[in-house]
Amino acid sequence: MGRRSANSTVVDTRAAAFAAANAAEAKKAKGTMVLDVKQVTSLADYFVITSGDTPAQVRAIADSVDDVLEPMGLRTLGVEGKSDARWVLLDYGDIIVHVLHEKERGYYKLEQFWNHALLVDESDWRQEVE
Repeated sequence: MGRRSANSTVVDTRAAAFAAANAAEAKKAKGTMVLDVKQVTSLADYFVITSGDTPAQVRAIADSVDDVLEPMGLRTLGVEGKSDARWVLLDYGDIIVHVLHEKERGYYKLEQFWNHALLVDESDWRQEVE
């Protein structure tokens, strides 16, 4: 299924969410998960939730995701929290990427908040990362 991105090109949101998850993994992110949220919210089709150990790693993960999604025709509609790098939110419209510092992830527990969403099996999205 494709949706229109911010710049009016048709994008496969599932493939883009998977690409975002793999971009995070390429930067040694921890606990990366893809949630299919289409049935539980109108905010987006997919959430990608991941974390890093340090503010520098959180920023690097966010940059990596953006570097991978931009050539696919997705540009951020909004970015929050990048300067502090404790919880960076990247809004691509139909895909929202949350990159959290481990401490914040443990505190906010987004996975529990969105527990009605479908967790996409890691074997469906994971690519071998060198």
